Amino acid sequence: MDGSLQMAIAMALYIAVVIGIGLNYAKRANESTGNFLIGGRSLGPWVTAMGAEASDMSGWLLMGLPGVAYWSGVCEAAWTAIGLAIGTYLNWLFVAKRLRVYSHIAGDAITIPDFLSNRFKEKNKIILTIASLFILIFFSVYTASCFSAVGKLFSELFEASYVSMMLVGAVFVLLYTFIGGFLAESASDFMQGTVMIVALSLVMIIGVSTAGGIGAVIDNAKNMPGFLDFFGLAQPSVKDGVQEVVNGKVVFLEPAKFGLLPIVSTLAWGLGYFGMPQVLLKFMAIRKSTELKISRRIATIWVIISLSAAVFIGMIGRVLYPTAYNSSTESEKIFILMSSNFFIPIIAGVVMAGILAATISSSDSYLLIAASAFSKNIYHGIFKKKASDKQVLWASRITLIVIAVIAAIIALDKDSQIFKVVSFAWAGFGATFGPIILFSLFWKRVTKAGAIAGMITGGSFVFIWKLGISKLGGVFAIYELLPAFLISCIAIVVVSLLTKPESAEVLEEFERAKTMEIE
Repeated sequence: MDGSLQMAIAMALYIAVVIGIGLNYAKRANESTGNFLIGGRSLGPWVTAMGAEASDMSGWLLMGLPGVAYWSGVCEAAWTAIGLAIGTYLNWLFVAKRLRVYSHIAGDAITIPDFLSNRFKEKNKIILTIASLFILIFFSVYTASCFSAVGKLFSELFEASYVSMMLVGAVFVLLYTFIGGFLAESASDFMQGTVMIVALSLVMIIGVSTAGGIGAVIDNAKNMPGFLDFFGLAQPSVKDGVQEVVNGKVVFLEPAKFGLLPIVSTLAWGLGYFGMPQVLLKFMAIRKSTELKISRRIATIWVIISLSAAVFIGMIGRVLYPTAYNSSTESEKIFILMSSNFFIPIIAGVVMAGILAATISSSDSYLLIAASAFSKNIYHGIFKKKASDKQVLWASRITLIVIAVIAAIIALDKDSQIFKVVSFAWAGFGATFGPIILFSLFWKRVTKAGAIAGMITGGSFVFIWKLGISKLGGVFAIYELLPAFLISCIAIVVVSLLTKPESAEVLEEFERAKTMEIE
């Protein structure tokens, strides 16, 4: 049997299992909007932990991050991984429990816009609208990165058109999410999180063995200037968009410096966790706040292993296949190449399903949250307050289709780099929601006006810095999340102090959230 056919069969079987999960939860998803969007707050600690991390670590974990390490060495990839690991732990430690309790107290909120709106008892729904619009914008971009990952995977494996393969993947994800809702998404995320960590670990271990051991990997990497430098970026010489190769060896320029400011800005990836709706929603969905400690341990271990393996795969891939990919965009396929070469086709198909798993687990979360932002918060919350639960449910599904179409259009560019697309969306969410989530949970004095100012300044400044200020170069060429996050914090504090404190009812709920447990 042809190798490609064997891989296709293995992946088809995986997809069949995922569809089965969706159909299994379809009935419960159709019972109510609460079940469809947040699973009736019924998740256990393992599903909560694995679901949060799998939905967060999309195809960029298996393709984007190894691609960065392959192209420019361990520096940027490693600092990014360290920032994300720290952010993961701190988010579970400080935010998870308080948000689970507070979202219950604040009108039993089932979306992030809902929570923020109820937190301040707003009547005119300004916070609700702003939060929902930013979710729609950034999740369209985020979902596009997932569709792009599927397109690159299938086109590489089956030598098919990128666009056609991307569209096939988009349709599958849409149908799956459309049918099963949040419970299906969370249950499959548990399975997909398992597949992802196994796939990463296997490829890393076999890669080290194939290269002759970790010592051989390090010795070979040392021959590439700056490749193992934690304070410098390896720079392949590029001519006409293609890396220069002489006598079978890649030509490297002098390493670019990676000083304190770039390191701090790269570590700032961890700040993004405080504003990731797909993670925050899992916090809100766990059945008991007392089970979050177990979830935190599971999530932290998963993230450390997965991120470490991803960085090592990029490094090992450069040692084994130094001339396989000639651009930073193409280098994101290194995981696919290693998997195809290391395993018999049927096993390679299962390992390759790790990329598919990562993509599905993320894009279904993004689509679902974006749908809830419109249907629950804008359609039901503002335009049609008397809409029935079934009408809201169908509004969610229609929104799924619209967002998927927009994301697919964005993903049409096959030359886009997954890591860069994700980094922009990550910055957008981190700066828009991270500061206000933290201040809403832990600062009694924050006001509605401060919340509005923080979200608008944070979300808009991501665009301003990325598209304008960063072009100045030098100290301004840093990751847009850091300055946007800080500016949002300043806006929240200043505006809150300049406006009168919230009502006694709001302040009383804040105090209850500090001590309450949900058993």
